[in-house]
Amino acid sequence: LIVYLLLSRAGPFGVLGLLFTPAAMIIAQVIIITPLIASITHQAMRELWSDYHDLLISLNTTHGQRIATLIWDGRRALMTAALAGFGRAIGEVGAIMIVGGNIDHVTRVLTTAIALETGKGDFALALGLGFVLIALSLCVNLAIHTLSRTEREGRW
Repeated sequence: LIVYLLLSRAGPFGVLGLLFTPAAMIIAQVIIITPLIASITHQAMRELWSDYHDLLISLNTTHGQRIATLIWDGRRALMTAALAGFGRAIGEVGAIMIVGGNIDHVTRVLTTAIALETGKGDFALALGLGFVLIALSLCVNLAIHTLSRTEREGRW
């Protein structure tokens, strides 16, 4: 709702004409998923830093080397954060409907199409779109799982 108010004609960014555009939808999604990803990432990196702090300092590593080490060792937690953000974004309907408007061939996405078709009573199409959404989610999760398995097999 805040993004809608900011982007509406009466809002401070209304002159940009972003309301009911894909850009507005992206802005809303970023605002929704950023706290989730940041929270998971911060917690994981803080725990790693407490584990590695003394070692990295004693090895006289540079700031960049410390960050690279933490990112490398925390890559699974970072993938988890990315998946959590993806899951939150892919299931979002409300914010997308408010700032995107569900305009056919412009701002309609799978979740809003499912809501629209359910509202029209076309449950077969809504269910089919739901299966597409689930399949997409499973493919992304399978890809991440495959990436994390490569480490155990010594390819990374």
